[in-house]
Amino acid sequence: MKERHTIVARMPVIGITSALISEEQDYGTMRRHRVSADYSEAVLRAGGLPIILPPQDGTIDRVLELVDGLIFSGGADIAPARYGESGIHPMTYDISDERDRFEIDLCNAAVEQNMPVLCICRGIQVLNVALGGSLIQHIDDAVAGPLPHRQHEVGIMGTESSHVVAFVKGSLSADVFESLAVPVNSLHHQSVAAPAERVQVEGVSSDGVIEAVSVPGCRFVLGLQWHPELLFKTMPEQLKPFEALIEAAKAGVTEPVGV
Repeated sequence: MKERHTIVARMPVIGITSALISEEQDYGTMRRHRVSADYSEAVLRAGGLPIILPPQDGTIDRVLELVDGLIFSGGADIAPARYGESGIHPMTYDISDERDRFEIDLCNAAVEQNMPVLCICRGIQVLNVALGGSLIQHIDDAVAGPLPHRQHEVGIMGTESSHVVAFVKGSLSADVFESLAVPVNSLHHQSVAAPAERVQVEGVSSDGVIEAVSVPGCRFVLGLQWHPELLFKTMPEQLKPFEALIEAAKAGVTEPVGV
């Protein structure tokens, strides 16, 4: 009997950016790469294959050859000089020139090559800075009547929602979530100030803080100021941006595997 083969398309490969940190141990100072496991769990649940990308120099083209989509993860603050500010707010923390340089260069190249990109928390800020926009260095000093955007400081866990984000009708965000509003968590003290020329604001919280953006004309570029990777296990709708990223990334999967 003739052997039959089933053609199975490979899983889209999704690169996830990570932080570079130093930790003091009994045996010396160790430099480590760190990113929450929740990102890779969300990618796997959505049908993608996650790989972790440490900050690095001179490899942007090779990275983009390797992956079908990108997630710019959350983390510490971007150096204000990268968006034209000379002063550093006292609450700005853990600036890493290595991470800033890698992620901004990678984001610019990914958008230029029309690669699907999901930008989360720090990631939405990286996207805006990479394309020429600016940031609010500390929301409490810049926004009248701000919500508690660092919700853990008022006793709300990161796995819980603390406020609602309203979307523009017909926007990518509204299409992805299939809703005009979603409850979100909030673990940040900075946000988008002036959007870059190519960046379209799609969602805001009740205090006016920008919480969702896209880049029109690209296959899929979505920026979210909250952390859906911490919510999707109890709020299934928060898996939708990962599913949308994977679906967009499938267009770059061209090598079927015979089974």
